[in-house]
Amino acid sequence: MDAVSQIKAEMGSDWLSALYVSRIRSQRTRAVRLEIPTRENDPQINYTLLGIELKVGRRRIACPDLATARFMRVFARFGCRDFAIPYNITKISIEADALETSWHRAFLLLDEITAGKSVQSRASVRAKLVKAIRTEIQDAGAGEAMPEFSSRASTRNAK
Repeated sequence: MDAVSQIKAEMGSDWLSALYVSRIRSQRTRAVRLEIPTRENDPQINYTLLGIELKVGRRRIACPDLATARFMRVFARFGCRDFAIPYNITKISIEADALETSWHRAFLLLDEITAGKSVQSRASVRAKLVKAIRTEIQDAGAGEAMPEFSSRASTRNAK
């Protein structure tokens, strides 16, 4: 069993892409697209006079609030350009916590599994882990740009 499969098996339902499918994609969401490199990045949250922004490399992305910036940072870390974000703003912070915890736990397990290996070997396994997460998120999809609303409610308001 390779290291990525071992980490995925040990994390089970706490695996980042499993959380994404079960907790994010299962609710009403909107799609987000970031023009960032599809590799592991080191995104930073900046506080400016104009508000909060997420900086990925030289690219700066305006965010409406800190919770959204934290949520987007998780996906920017592993270079995922398209993903879904909860439409209900009260859920974003909760989901960001869960995703960040999963991200850090995966890398703690990676450090445990690759202890004693060469730097090149550790970097190779890390790159495979990042690619596996990114691929699974891409396979799950980002959904629609805007969520669909109940047609029953809209016909009730039309009367």
